[in-house]
Amino acid sequence: MFTLALGDHAQLRPLEPWQAPEFLAHIDRARPLVDPWIPWASLTTDLPSATTTLQRYADLLASDSGRIYGIWLDGELVGGVMFTRFDTASGVCEIGCWLEEAGQGHGLVTRACRALIDWAFAERGMSRVEWWVASGNTRSIAAARRLGMTRDGVLRQRYPYRGLRHDSEVWSVLAEEWPPTEGPAASGSGVQAELDRLMGLFMNSFTNTGGRRPDLDTIRDLFVPDGRIISNAGAAPVIMDVDAFIEPRQKMLTDGTLTEFSEWEVSERTEIFGSVAHRFSRYGKSGVQDGERFEAHGHKTTQFLRTRAGWRMSSMAWDDEPVRPPE
Repeated sequence: MFTLALGDHAQLRPLEPWQAPEFLAHIDRARPLVDPWIPWASLTTDLPSATTTLQRYADLLASDSGRIYGIWLDGELVGGVMFTRFDTASGVCEIGCWLEEAGQGHGLVTRACRALIDWAFAERGMSRVEWWVASGNTRSIAAARRLGMTRDGVLRQRYPYRGLRHDSEVWSVLAEEWPPTEGPAASGSGVQAELDRLMGLFMNSFTNTGGRRPDLDTIRDLFVPDGRIISNAGAAPVIMDVDAFIEPRQKMLTDGTLTEFSEWEVSERTEIFGSVAHRFSRYGKSGVQDGERFEAHGHKTTQFLRTRAGWRMSSMAWDDEPVRPPE
């Protein structure tokens, strides 16, 4: 059985029928988060049904039409990714993911999905990878955005679930749009994984979609004590310490000025040398500000230092692209 490292303490491995007891225990823990979004989660309730779910994917693997993989963190199964559909004739496949609470905040899904998409394009010659998601599944939509996918459209009231009909969004990325994997930064090293985690925590701290309360206090733990955050999106740079950065954004995200807001990394290039690192990112963001929905992109440059407490951000600067209305 192959094992792919997703960081110092995480691994991606195939999920097989003999692992049904472990899979069932995991789904029981994950059920509050995944049951509304993944149909087979509501059907995996005992050992026979867990075995049936994994056997179905084993049969799909045998016919080269689907696959399922688990994500283990510190030796415990905490989530997974899968090809729910893999059609070599058309060159189109569909990828999906799930995660229990214990696996959140580590960037595991993003790194696991990137590994599957890399393989689909580079090894199998696929042309298009799709991501189908319920319109209300904000976490899954954020993951699609982090992978650099484009929303192709919305299928209104596509399927019934518990007495209501739900919309489906279709996201995709094409082979020519997918950045090649290159260099040590893309190798899944422990340092790269830690920098991914820090950037993910920074981006996620602003999220207030679906009534979620933003957690900007997290940012204080990500920076060195004298860290600086710089906006260069206006006529002149605005240089802030961490507290000066947090205060006005905390207010906007909690007083109704800025709602349904999320920010995500679209692409990144990271260089690591000893105890210092630099990351250049393109990011996206969307939300409703003063009653008007918007979508925007921009670029960040972030510097990291390895300290006695671990890797921390030392400075960040950004510039926004012009805001455009949503499609």
